[in-house]
Parts: sequence; structure tokens; C-alpha cells
Amino acid sequence: MKHSFLFAFFFFLTTSLLAQQLPAVGSGVQRPRKLSDEQLLDLVQKQTFRYFWDFGHPVSGMARERSNKSFDYGDEVVTTGGTGFGLMAIIVAAERKWITREQAAERVLKIVNFLWKADMYHGVFPHWMDGATGKTIRFSLKDDGGDIVETSFLYEGLICARQYFTKDTPAESQLRNKILWMWENVEWNWHTQGGQNVLYWHWSPNNGWSMNHQIHGWNECLVTYVLAASSPKYAIEKKVYDQGWATGDYFKNGKKYLGTTLPLGFDYGGPLFFSHYSFLGIDPHGLKDQYADYWQQNQAHTRINYDYCVSNPKKYKGYGKNSWGLTASDSYKGYAAHSPTEDLGVISPTAALSAMPYAPAESMLALKHFYNDLGDKIWGEYGFVDGFSEQHDWYAKSYLAIDQGPIVGMIENHRTGLLWKLFMSSPDVQRGLKNLGFESPHLKK
Repeated sequence: MKHSFLFAFFFFLTTSLLAQQLPAVGSGVQRPRKLSDEQLLDLVQKQTFRYFWDFGHPVSGMARERSNKSFDYGDEVVTTGGTGFGLMAIIVAAERKWITREQAAERVLKIVNFLWKADMYHGVFPHWMDGATGKTIRFSLKDDGGDIVETSFLYEGLICARQYFTKDTPAESQLRNKILWMWENVEWNWHTQGGQNVLYWHWSPNNGWSMNHQIHGWNECLVTYVLAASSPKYAIEKKVYDQGWATGDYFKNGKKYLGTTLPLGFDYGGPLFFSHYSFLGIDPHGLKDQYADYWQQNQAHTRINYDYCVSNPKKYKGYGKNSWGLTASDSYKGYAAHSPTEDLGVISPTAALSAMPYAPAESMLALKHFYNDLGDKIWGEYGFVDGFSEQHDWYAKSYLAIDQGPIVGMIENHRTGLLWKLFMSSPDVQRGLKNLGFESPHLKK
């Protein structure tokens, strides 16, 4: 099967060898026992948040791509989308008083001030940047310009920040104003490549549209189309959504897998991050359009992934009701897009933990097993590592921004709905959702 999603991402990363990793896991990190469910959720969120707070780039405050040096790059690489997820983690930390509101606002302003001066292309940021200079670090041979998907993940976090930091202090006023000015000047419709009814993932001043990657569904990019329709100055029309996003080869499904009907997407649903990245901000409860009920979609995707791991057709060691979750992460073979149709025997903790809103009992069982039973091998200074395989006796020592962020944010959405309330309260987002034909309890009449 030809994957239309994240093609450049997977191609580049899966052909690279993971380099030496940081020894940040194991007995050196305290692991309190006999915690209540609420205490355990608090601890996991707080420890995972440290990836963005303690390990954030010292100059820019941006989220580093990963905790290990790899792919011929070092500590300078910061990631646009991962920073968006990190911004949401900082908001959670402020709300739960792990840091003060003033500390959170100062860090967000630091990031915003860095972005203000960083490379952008028609208002769109690159996938990777140098965290000290803001200069583009190319992601693959011709991916050296604007990445509209990563930019949408970044603005998912920036919009939440703008809705959260509403006080009339110098820091909060400044970050609100600068986020607004940057947001208003993202040229989303530029990425229709001259008015086509589809969004294109990449544009580069050196290579133009030569990446030629159209964004079709179903995958992690719903928020890209929603934000593109929400733009105050450069919005796409509904026909771009209908004829671009909703017409992919793997958009409509409707078949049953392990007894569960899957409305949209690849066979067996694909990696679980499809139901996490866009839905850190977009609340799927009651979210419907002409194509699907998105709460049903995400629950079905999660259920199929869970049932597949429980049935364990490949008989991998360690799979079961308390150890499940297949999504893109590091593996013993390098980076891979784990799913029921690409099952290497690797469980990615972010998969089950970020699915907390959709399968709370099953996710909590996995969380307790990961922490209580496997903690010596997979619990470290920034929470759970990126992946493990009991079958191959392999346990990552790496953490990735795009995997750590959803753990904090989706657990918080399960507990309080905080990020959903913030993102969905944006008047621009509400207008964009209406323009695309969505229904949601958040939409004002």
C-alpha cells in the first residue's frame, strides 16, 4: 500500500540510522509507587511536560526535535509542530500550577519573539529550524521551505496560548498581539499552488512546488484544512476541503475491522496519531460534517488498534490488554509508522496514553502497566520513552517532541477539556469550522 501521509517524513527518517542515545532512563529517576489514578496522571503529565520546559532550547525556548543526536544533526534542531504541542503542555502546566502563570507567559513570549524573527515563507514556517538562529534546517533534500502541516500544529498551540493568556500584563499583551499578527499573515491559500482545489504540503524558494505532495485525507492533517479555512486574510474556500482533503484514496472507508466499523481512513485505521495531532485542539465531541462523526471516527480507530494488539496475530511477546498502542515512533529498526498493517512488535507509549479521551479504561490499564511493571526500562526524566519491544528486548532511550506533547495534552483534554475549550473558543476557528460545514456544540449560532 502506498502511504500518502507523511511520505517525505517517513522516507527520510526510516532510511536513517538512530545515533547514540541519551542514558536518561531507568533506576536513576525516582518512581513513586502506590499512587492513586489521579496522582499517577498528575505525575505522568508533569514528568512529560519537563521535555518542553527543562529540555527546551536555551536560546529560543522551542521544542527540540528529539532527545538524542541523530540524522547528522545535533542539539540545534528544533521542531515547528512539536513546539505547538509543547506550547499546549506549557498551558497545562500553568493551569495545574507546576509553574506560575508568569513563568509560562514569559516562556511563550520567548518562543513567539523567536518565531517573529525566524525564517518563514509566505508566513509559513519550515519543519525544522536552528534553535539559536531561526534559520531553516532542511528536512529532506528539497524540503527546505514552508511546511504547512507543521505550521498548522504550531498554530494549534499558538491559538490556544492566545485564548489562555488574556490578562493585561506586558508579557501577555505582547504575546497575544504578536501571535495575532503572525496568524493573520500565514498565506494558507498560497499552498493551493495557484488556485487548485487542494492544499500542498511544501513550498520552497529554492525548489518551488517540486515536492508536489498534495494533502489528502484521512490522516493527521484535518487541523491544516480547518486553520486554512479560519484565516482572516488568506482563507481557502470549502471546495478546497471537499475536492482536496475529502477525496483521497484512503478517505472514506466504512468497512469492519475486528468487529468495529471504521468510517474513514486506511485499513485498520493507520497509526494512532491520526486521532491525536489534530484533536489536541479540535474537540471531536459532537463534531460532524457531511463525511463523518469525528468522535465515532476516533473511538473506532482506537478500538481497532486496541483489539488488534489484544488479538496479537503475530504472537509478539508483551502485547495484551495492558500493553497496546501502535503509532509512529522510534523502533529497533529506526523510525517507523507502526500500525496493524505495519506491526514490528513495537509498542509506543504515546499511542495508548494519548488515546485517553477515547478509551479511558484501556488507556489507564496500559498506563499502570507501563509505569508499575515496565518502569525500570521505559520511565525516565521526561516520562515514558518513545517505544519498546519486549519481543526484541529493545527499549528506546529517546524522547520525541511530537510524541511527548500529545501525552500531556490529550490526558488533560480527557480530565478537564482545557485545550479543547481554548482552541474551540477562537472566533476564527469557529468561523473556519462553519465555513467547512461542521457542526459542533462549541459553535455559536
